[in-house]
Amino acid sequence: MTTSYLSVTELCQLAREIKQWGKDLGFSEIGICDIDLSEHEAALQSWLDNGYHGEMSYMANHGMMRARPAELHPGTVRVVTARMDYLPPSAGFASNLSDPNLGYISRYAGGRDYHKLLRQRLKKLGDKIGEYCKQHGSVEHNFRPFVDSAPILERQLADKSGIGWTGKHSLLLNPEAGSWFFLGELLVDIPLPVDIPIAQQCGSCVACIKSCPTQAIVEDGIVDGRRCISYLTIELQGAIPVEFRDAIGNRIYGCDDCQLVCPINRHAPLTKESDFHTRENLVQPQLLSLFDWSEAYFLKTTQGSPIRRIGHKRWLRNIAVALGNAPFSDDIVQALQTKRQSDDVDDIVIEHIDWALNKQLTTQYQASRLTQRVIRAVEKGLVRDA
Repeated sequence: MTTSYLSVTELCQLAREIKQWGKDLGFSEIGICDIDLSEHEAALQSWLDNGYHGEMSYMANHGMMRARPAELHPGTVRVVTARMDYLPPSAGFASNLSDPNLGYISRYAGGRDYHKLLRQRLKKLGDKIGEYCKQHGSVEHNFRPFVDSAPILERQLADKSGIGWTGKHSLLLNPEAGSWFFLGELLVDIPLPVDIPIAQQCGSCVACIKSCPTQAIVEDGIVDGRRCISYLTIELQGAIPVEFRDAIGNRIYGCDDCQLVCPINRHAPLTKESDFHTRENLVQPQLLSLFDWSEAYFLKTTQGSPIRRIGHKRWLRNIAVALGNAPFSDDIVQALQTKRQSDDVDDIVIEHIDWALNKQLTTQYQASRLTQRVIRAVEKGLVRDA
């Protein structure tokens, strides 16, 4: 990288232009910060030492580079952070979670995979910055875009950029947009003026902590990934620990519970990007229908979707758990037994199917015992037959 020779006035003008260009490119907000994240290094190391990253070994592979953007891209002196809202108009939060026969998919994953879209927009933003530098006689501008794809503390950078503050669930919160947005970063070698961070506004609210189905939020702003349903259904490669299966309910890809209860999210705007709208076959999807997808159909249907990254077998694993948690149904038992004999499954999927079958049959047995007790009570005159 090379040093910028823009004047202070030109740098201030460029910062204003960057924010306008960002909006023109579809970003909801742009913030700028320096690259000093040293205050977060101890917390990062402690999180890793506690093993909260679980099987996500990539979180520990680069040491403290995550807190040192200049090591990731030499010459970096500023980070331009971009926010893009993703909340789709057909979110269906309450109906999907309250009906155990439906599959719940995290709201960010119902449409197109955001990585490529944001990266392309950031690349265009970087090109515009380069054009400005050339027009003003500056040396060549170098930049590098990232979208959740490199060892970098993106939420801490967004916090420092004034995009929002870090909530007790560890997600970034914006006073107007809540937490339903993606983040992307542009590492640049230009000493742009920086923005002022937003003060933490969670106050005494602990709704997110109390609502977590698996108690994954172990301290304010600290999540034990090994307990998080998003980790369990997306990142975890092997078997989901039995202790968490009941709590997963019908969440088959990710979890939004901590965001759903957050009061900051009450008036969050809907996305302006049609690519993030929930695909038709994922709007209030029936678990049995999803479980019936062959691998070929899964790959075809999830083309360009974040869901595709977990693969067909983990998809079946997750749905098997959800079917086990659903009310007893002969159709569910039949579907589980049929899938168990198919070529779609491996030992891990079979383990989860067996767990689900046992759960279904246990539910049926308990319901039968309850019915028998009611019948005997009626016969004895202890209760009246409705």
